[in-house]
Amino acid sequence: MKDKILMFSTIILSVFGLVMIYSSSYIWAEYKFGTPFKYAINQGVFLIIGIVLMLIVSKINYNLYKDKSNLIILVSFILLVLVVIPGVGIVRNGSRSWFGIGSFGIQPSEISKIALVIFVSKYLSRNDKEKRLTKNFVLPILLIIILFFGLIMLEPDFGTGMIIVCSLIGLIFVTGTNLSIFVKLGLVGILGIIGLIIVAPYRLQRITSFLNPWSDPLGSGFQIIQSLYAIGPGGLLGQGFLNSRQKHFYLPEPQTDFIFSIISEEFGILGVIIVATLFIIIFYRCIKIALNTDDLFAKYLVFGLSFMMIFQTLLNLAVVVGIIPVTG
Repeated sequence: MKDKILMFSTIILSVFGLVMIYSSSYIWAEYKFGTPFKYAINQGVFLIIGIVLMLIVSKINYNLYKDKSNLIILVSFILLVLVVIPGVGIVRNGSRSWFGIGSFGIQPSEISKIALVIFVSKYLSRNDKEKRLTKNFVLPILLIIILFFGLIMLEPDFGTGMIIVCSLIGLIFVTGTNLSIFVKLGLVGILGIIGLIIVAPYRLQRITSFLNPWSDPLGSGFQIIQSLYAIGPGGLLGQGFLNSRQKHFYLPEPQTDFIFSIISEEFGILGVIIVATLFIIIFYRCIKIALNTDDLFAKYLVFGLSFMMIFQTLLNLAVVVGIIPVTG
């Protein structure tokens, strides 16, 4: 039986997102393309495609993903290798993470999110009896995760890499394996993050701008300052729909990662609460489905996909409000 609350919450959030993409982008779209509807139309097309695919995929037996998991992960791996090759992958915003024809682009790292969840879910369900034997249970799948994380870091795309790692570690955690492994992984992860920051000067600049954005207000601190300038004046009810000031060439590309800033500015705390509530409903329904599922593969698949959404959302919101540094 389909979860109607989950479906309608997802559709409402998606439609509201489409409306806000228009509101946040029409100034930029008019300036760049001569039409205020450019980004909204593009997103609208993908929304329709997404809804159609959602209905189609809902009819597919999930065991098909389990049977084809090796093929899916292999295709994902090949795409990640190809995209980092100069001349094959397209560089956008300093990251070679796209295949594209004209304005249409595909990110292999997004495909790898789903591919890894399917593959890891199959592995965990088939080796469930080994979960207390940490070495035999965890290490093989960790090597796969590290391999994909390394390929994504070659683009580089630290944010996506961290979402994948955190989500899959969370998925391993819910299997009930020995907790000591997570302490060790946490220490290794902290050292790894420090190393990645040291080898990439721009990441260190983002840490500095996070601690004190005003140390470089026109450089590394510019985006977070403009984001906070949008969030601050929102108040309880906001400035009103279409009335954001920061989208007038202050906040860079406000229709993308920092759209939440425009939502806060135009709809205030009330808008933030509504959006947050819709996300919480979606997450709650997904976790409830996972908990009520008896089939181990299906259970881990739902948990993994849910964790991907949860960590993606939390990371984005934390960056926009200045809780953590801008990723990249």
